[in-house]
Amino acid sequence: MRIRFGYRDLTHPGGTLGALQESQHLLPDMEALQAQMADDGYLLLRGLIDRAKVQRARETVLNHMNEQSVLSPGAPVLEGVMPRGGRGAKLQRIAAHEDVRNVLEADELFAFFAGYFGEPALTFHFKWMRAVGNEQYTGAHYDFVYMGRGSPRLHTVWIPLGDTTVDHGTLVVCRGSHNLPAFAPIRDTYGRMDVDRDGIDGWFTKDPMEIVEKFGGEWQTGEFFMGDVILFGMHTMHASTTNLTNRFRLSCDVRFQPASEPADERWVAGGPGHTVHGVEELVPIEEARRRWGLPV
Repeated sequence: MRIRFGYRDLTHPGGTLGALQESQHLLPDMEALQAQMADDGYLLLRGLIDRAKVQRARETVLNHMNEQSVLSPGAPVLEGVMPRGGRGAKLQRIAAHEDVRNVLEADELFAFFAGYFGEPALTFHFKWMRAVGNEQYTGAHYDFVYMGRGSPRLHTVWIPLGDTTVDHGTLVVCRGSHNLPAFAPIRDTYGRMDVDRDGIDGWFTKDPMEIVEKFGGEWQTGEFFMGDVILFGMHTMHASTTNLTNRFRLSCDVRFQPASEPADERWVAGGPGHTVHGVEELVPIEEARRRWGLPV
């Protein structure tokens, strides 16, 4: 299969991107799952959420996209099919719909994290809904730079709202980026930044392959199915492949943390979201990397 990762055209499966390791067989052994997270920086749990619930959420999102004309006027999105070059949808409001909320705040997720944290879990009020169109992708980054003001045990959960092949724009994680010594210069500079406080671009690079070439680790990805989730901490580098199809990749990023720990005030109920204080324009990441003494 021909795929694209950042600027690079690749073939998958192949030697460039490794395969994600599955962890659902370890359930309900939370110690084993925590050990796997410590090793890999992520957990792929297939079928954690009831597939029928995800299917209903997907249909609700697609109906909303059609009814609200959130794409270019007249552009049909039945079953996610879109015209080439169609722009992405603004989907945040549909996250409050009961069908969608039943997935993004699924009982299965709260039950998992209660066991994983050893206490009740809290999820951010804000949900990051995505409709990723043709030729779109996400560059490599740490989530800490967007939401690092609260609990150190905050986790991202990536939920595909449709079966997703690698050429459709799947999540890719860099195994080892959370703890390998070679990544310490990134974690100690970029990995301590706050996009609002420091006024920097959020992505570390638009060319994710340069990370493994310069620092090590291994990029891993694979096909996802409705009901699957992948979760990771704030210092696991991740990105996505480029959507080379004519179908929107629908997904959502949600966050979970222990309820007893402080939460980033930007993303809880009533929070302001992103604001840039005292900075007229963002510092390009290339300039910031030079200041940090990191290769550009």
